[in-house]
Amino acid sequence: MVDKPGAIVLAYSGGLDTSVAIPWLREHYGQDGTRIVAMCADLGQGEDMEAIRAKALASGADACHVVDAREELLREFAFPVLQAGAVYEGRYLLGTSFARPLIARHLVRVARLEGAGAVAHGATGKGNDQVRFELGIKALAPDLRVIAPWREWEIRSREDAMAYARAHGVPVPVTPRQPYSRDGNLWHISHEGGVLEDPASARPDDLLLLTREPAQAAGEPETITLGWERGLPVALNGRELGPVPLLKELNRLGGAHGVGVVSLVENRLVGMKSRGVYETPGGTILYEAHAALEELVLDRQTLHLKQHLALRYAELVYDGFWFTPLREALDAFVVSTQRTVTGEVKVRLYRGRAEAAGATSPYSLYDPSLATFGADESYHHDDARGFITLLGLPLVVQARLRQRLEATPGNQG
Repeated sequence: MVDKPGAIVLAYSGGLDTSVAIPWLREHYGQDGTRIVAMCADLGQGEDMEAIRAKALASGADACHVVDAREELLREFAFPVLQAGAVYEGRYLLGTSFARPLIARHLVRVARLEGAGAVAHGATGKGNDQVRFELGIKALAPDLRVIAPWREWEIRSREDAMAYARAHGVPVPVTPRQPYSRDGNLWHISHEGGVLEDPASARPDDLLLLTREPAQAAGEPETITLGWERGLPVALNGRELGPVPLLKELNRLGGAHGVGVVSLVENRLVGMKSRGVYETPGGTILYEAHAALEELVLDRQTLHLKQHLALRYAELVYDGFWFTPLREALDAFVVSTQRTVTGEVKVRLYRGRAEAAGATSPYSLYDPSLATFGADESYHHDDARGFITLLGLPLVVQARLRQRLEATPGNQG
């Protein structure tokens, strides 16, 4: 070790990797009086945060900071991603990806409070999270040293980590029978590891935690109404709700109807494919409703450019480039597009699907008098003749040239 850091602040979840990280950090970095401090972010994962604090201290941490970041997660991270329409590889709604820069921000804040010279995380050397944590730290506090135990210790598997935990008397929430790596917050929960590592295997029946299997979901469809202001969800069934209670209720409703389960083989940033299962019941409902409202109020050019940029936005978030000028610039564009994304959307929930069933907005660009197949006075069908003539003029010029060339001796074939 180089300079004595004084204190090391660990991003602590109470899961397997960070549980064994505390005694490991104490053994390898705490012998000279360096304090080991845990920082645990409450992102709505539904765990007893005081029990996690007590576990961190019992595992050898000198202190543990618990941060309530649930509303921050939604307002400053999840909702901007939702407004952008960002989806990674067409299916992943980025729940873990945008949570990591938020944790990195609080990790840096606690490091400053504790006078720490280093921070640590429990991400493995194979995953995306190590990149997301460390790019966030580089952007916010490049002077802080980063310690990544998975890149230093002799532990090479989750089985090794479980054995290390048993040897050091640290209880962990996994067993050899269910060795899943799970990450949860208000937006979603992800599952990796175990039998899921074989893409030929179906997910186990006992895997899901937020969502019912569609076959066991509620037997009758249910239609809900979401209210929106400037691209943000603000009400459910006519009742105004803050971000946290709104997501909780949407998760409950979506979960009961089996909505938002995705099994995905994705391309990791670090160069390999991985297989995971994601549950995002409330987020899936919001994406469906938001897209339906945008279809109603955005003009064709704006909507198509926004859909194109959403792919780039999703890659930035997935790859850990949250604190960057490009993401901020894209946000500025997105916010400008959301000025008219106000109204109500009905969403039908049934057997694994969330389907927009109707949308209204005071800014709707849909004109029934123009769209109707019946008789109307607003649209003159013969006007299309000149439009098509001009639109197809380059094609006509190219066709005439091709015909002349084909008619010239020696150019046949």
